[in-house]
Amino acid sequence: MNEPIYLDHNATTPPHPEVLEAMQMAARESWANPASVHRLGQRARAQLDSARRQVADLVGFHPRDVVLTSGGTEANNLALRHPFKDVSDAGLVLSRLEHPSVLRTAEALAHEGVAVAWVEPRAEGDVLIEDFMKCITELDSRAKRVRLVCLQAVNHETGVVQPVAALAAALEGHDGLLHVDAVQAVGKLDPGAWAGADSVSVAAHKIQGPKGIGALLCRPGIVIHPLLRGGQQERGIRPGTQDPIAAAGFAVAAERAARAQHRSSHQALAPLRDSLEKSLFDLAAELGIAVRRNGTAGRVAHVSNMSWSGWRGPELCAALDLEGVAVASGAACSAGTATPSAVVAAMLGPERAGAAVRISLGEGSTAAQVRLAVAAFGRVLGRASGSGRERTPNRPRASQS
Repeated sequence: MNEPIYLDHNATTPPHPEVLEAMQMAARESWANPASVHRLGQRARAQLDSARRQVADLVGFHPRDVVLTSGGTEANNLALRHPFKDVSDAGLVLSRLEHPSVLRTAEALAHEGVAVAWVEPRAEGDVLIEDFMKCITELDSRAKRVRLVCLQAVNHETGVVQPVAALAAALEGHDGLLHVDAVQAVGKLDPGAWAGADSVSVAAHKIQGPKGIGALLCRPGIVIHPLLRGGQQERGIRPGTQDPIAAAGFAVAAERAARAQHRSSHQALAPLRDSLEKSLFDLAAELGIAVRRNGTAGRVAHVSNMSWSGWRGPELCAALDLEGVAVASGAACSAGTATPSAVVAAMLGPERAGAAVRISLGEGSTAAQVRLAVAAFGRVLGRASGSGRERTPNRPRASQS
């Protein structure tokens, strides 16, 4: 069986060969406990320091501001938990577009007594600054001091870019902190996209690094309270023995992502993504199937989210997998459940959410893969539509939309 065509880079990215090489070398030479004072421990410690430097450069912070975590989920939990030691008059503002690690933590805080205000997203997939400010005003009127505002930089399901820097500017003069989940943004957008954030979360495996490692970056003066109790690793914020092997891979992945940001090389995927969408819309029109794009606001260059009438997203993904094409029907952390895309549901309602399929290209995606993927869509949709044909579409054309 041929290797599947992988179009699910928002779920995770394949580790880059340079990342694997760095990790293999670290496994041979830097495997010791980084907390040990002997030279083997110091060698392992150097891998952590390198990761801190490269991640700081990628995000636009100082290395001293980097806390290494197990990934974006832990980083988001640390960021959301730390302002709410006392919840008696505390407020939190965010939207339902956020990643589940943010949403579930916010819901838990609400259960514990934090006043949570939910910003209504637009059908286009973005949020408005004035709606955040209205929520802050409403909480202020209830004597609830807004301690934290959350806004992701890039949506994990639609690819829509959110107005983080504009929100940061609007929040000047307010006491509350701004946390930005930049897991899907680093390596794709310039750090100016989250300028003004007080804390930023990232994950290595979204930038062709290893799983199991990420980072929370905070501006100086912010005191993060640990979720776990133990030793003094990561300044006591994240106790537990660090993995120098994963850190070696993270350092290389972050350095590569920073170069990509600087060159804006991610934009090279836009014509390929647009040609894929154009071909799929043409295919749907030929077969008489209604299809609509989810997230019409400005996007990063590699993501397409579409709802197909007559299909449930997970069923279409399963049928495409049998044809050798890997796509997704929602956030990877929700995979295996019958729950529709929470993001698309917040934007456009449950029907569109249940029919949503996300296609996300990556560094290794090619025009040949796109042609084969469109052909697979044609076979699956053609059989289901009763056309009796297994269609192989013409070469995808550039989108005119």
